[in-house]
Amino acid sequence: MILITGATGQLGRLVIAHLLKTLPANRIVAAVRNPAKAQDLEALGIQVRLGDYDHPEHWCAALQGVEKVLLISASDVGTRAAKHKVVIDAVKASGTVAFIAYTSMLRADTCQIPFASEDRETEQMIAASGKRFVFLRHGWYTENYVMNADDAVKSGELHGAAGAGRISGASRADYAEAAATVLTAGDRLQSIYELAGDTSFTLADVAAELEKQSGRSVHYVDLPEAAYQQLLVSFGLPESVATALAIADTGVANGEVYSERQDLSRLIGRGTTPLRVVVASALVGPDGKSPG
Repeated sequence: MILITGATGQLGRLVIAHLLKTLPANRIVAAVRNPAKAQDLEALGIQVRLGDYDHPEHWCAALQGVEKVLLISASDVGTRAAKHKVVIDAVKASGTVAFIAYTSMLRADTCQIPFASEDRETEQMIAASGKRFVFLRHGWYTENYVMNADDAVKSGELHGAAGAGRISGASRADYAEAAATVLTAGDRLQSIYELAGDTSFTLADVAAELEKQSGRSVHYVDLPEAAYQQLLVSFGLPESVATALAIADTGVANGEVYSERQDLSRLIGRGTTPLRVVVASALVGPDGKSPG
């Protein structure tokens, strides 16, 4: 059986959707904090088990009969490594788990973005676990840059702090398919995959694509990191999230999320999803029409 942590999150659900293409539902375990949010997964025949990063007592039962684990990185910047350790310790103690994959950060061993240190620490714990492992080092999700596409089109401004830094982004679905591929592959796997989009873009390119598809003027407004962080807070984001996003943009400006590696497209057997496709999806409203 294969267990997915954080299974009701956006990435976890997409990984499960890909696994269902080749595996019986009862061979998939969804580890979740709140089983009530996984009723749709349970209805498909997937095994839903309690698995909260903050509760070590959950994991012995959650891992019962499991052979492979996908540890999806926790979202709480600053406490992620401690949360991951809970799962890794349980995996080490398990008599059945032989393999663990982890959704790490692009070039986690050298990345200078501050919260990459948590990914390095997690990778070190996994490498020392004695289990076979694969690190799926993710670049940025392209969706992160079009979350507020409609607002950008309405205001005519896309904000950020990334300068002219290039982003080798891919869609969340691309990364999910790569994880599912690794989880269902045989023994011929690399220990580390640097996952990035086949082509890169700047935030000015995102603004230009929004303008092209909407038919309205949109330009990129580059801000200092602190000013961008405060703008995100004013939009209603929690301060910790706003800080993480602003720091990440500085990382973009410094070239931390640019890569020419094509591990991702090789894993999934196709080209990664282009920026224009993600933008088009973001601009489609409830009525099925774009705002153009």
